[in-house]
Amino acid sequence: MYKKILLSADGSEHSKRAGEHAFHLASCTPDSRVVIVYVIDPGKAKSEVLTNWNSLDVLGSRKARIKEIELAAQHSGVTFQVEILHGDAGPTIVEYANTNRFDLVVIGSRGLNRLQEFVLGSVSHKVAKRVNCPVLIVK
Repeated sequence: MYKKILLSADGSEHSKRAGEHAFHLASCTPDSRVVIVYVIDPGKAKSEVLTNWNSLDVLGSRKARIKEIELAAQHSGVTFQVEILHGDAGPTIVEYANTNRFDLVVIGSRGLNRLQEFVLGSVSHKVAKRVNCPVLIVK
């Protein structure tokens, strides 16, 4: 049913649970694949560079965030690839998903309280509103 699944990953517990669901869905459909997308926010990249002044440390810390999700993908046996994108997470995920015509986007919920979500909005909410395919938000 879902042959091309986008999994938004940031290394959080919510995104790890989202990965479990994405890999399960992919394993139910022959020839399906999961594209794991990790978005680097330029605003946060500055603080990462200041914290890890060695560029190898910065790259390593970014890769470490999604390493568990990659291992889960390998363990599940599904076909997958990892894409590292740059930009504001919500719009970047939406543009990538719509441009590449995914069948499903799987994303973790950040678990904001109602006031925070009302004021700030969440990446999952922004994606669900603007992407052109079904979205599975995992708590």
